[in-house]
Amino acid sequence: MSTPESPQAAAAAKVRDETAASKAVAAEGNGTPLGPTGRPKREIPDPPALAEHGPARVLAMCNQKGGVGKTTSTINLGASLAEYGRKVLLVDFDPQGALSVGLGVQPHELEQTVYNAIMERSLDTRELVHSTVIDGMDLLPSNIDLSAAEVQLVAEVGREHTLMRVLRPVVADYDFVLVDCQPSLGLLTVNALTASHGVIIPLECEFFSLRGVALLMDTIEKVKERLNPDLDITGILATMFDPRTLHSKEVMARVVEAFGDTVFDTVINRTVRFAETTVAGEPITKWSPKSNGAQAYRQLAREVIRR
Repeated sequence: MSTPESPQAAAAAKVRDETAASKAVAAEGNGTPLGPTGRPKREIPDPPALAEHGPARVLAMCNQKGGVGKTTSTINLGASLAEYGRKVLLVDFDPQGALSVGLGVQPHELEQTVYNAIMERSLDTRELVHSTVIDGMDLLPSNIDLSAAEVQLVAEVGREHTLMRVLRPVVADYDFVLVDCQPSLGLLTVNALTASHGVIIPLECEFFSLRGVALLMDTIEKVKERLNPDLDITGILATMFDPRTLHSKEVMARVVEAFGDTVFDTVINRTVRFAETTVAGEPITKWSPKSNGAQAYRQLAREVIRR
């Protein structure tokens, strides 16, 4: 036997339904269908070609919660930006080296990585950059050695600016530098935020993912106030969205309500295709170029270029 709904719950549900219905009617009246964010879909045209490259806009892909799609988004956004004629450098700034693995590089076989650039000032970062299977997209790889950097940098003067120093020689060669951060808010992540112009926050459409966003926002504000006044939140990217479940839709509604236009229109749906691309060591734009996932990351690239 079902429990009767309380008057307060029934009233709240009615308000939600009426609000959703009014939005749908308004969108239909304008001839614009609603997207998964609950807002009218906005078509963004392909960006114009560039006459020259650089200096790069540095973006940190950051969320202290693991498994939210940071690495997948870094690879596929980078590949999509390269498709639009942008020169892109991906920086693997996670000791697990997942970004490197996702592009077919075996971290344990590398003699020199971003760790060496951090610890050896005489090294030129350009000598450590690897080409990838995508034209116009390069990789600065990482491996488990990077885990030692947090301990070794503690006593360094200006330790939060180390990655900025490492990237300085290559910024002029690229249009975008995407830094794949580790799932923590430690010194490496603070370095990435200090070196960046913007932050993209991949956010899994699950309730527990929402709980950590406030802590991340607080860290970003502290870095902006104390270390990098130019740092801004480029956007929040909803990932692992399942349009069949009410839970995903409720989380999406709460994210849009809390962060408004900071949330990208692009939403990345949950699919097994992304796991396949990791095994293949290729972005989804190359592995399955006509898939919904590939189209979504191309749309995200257009949004990022426009912002």
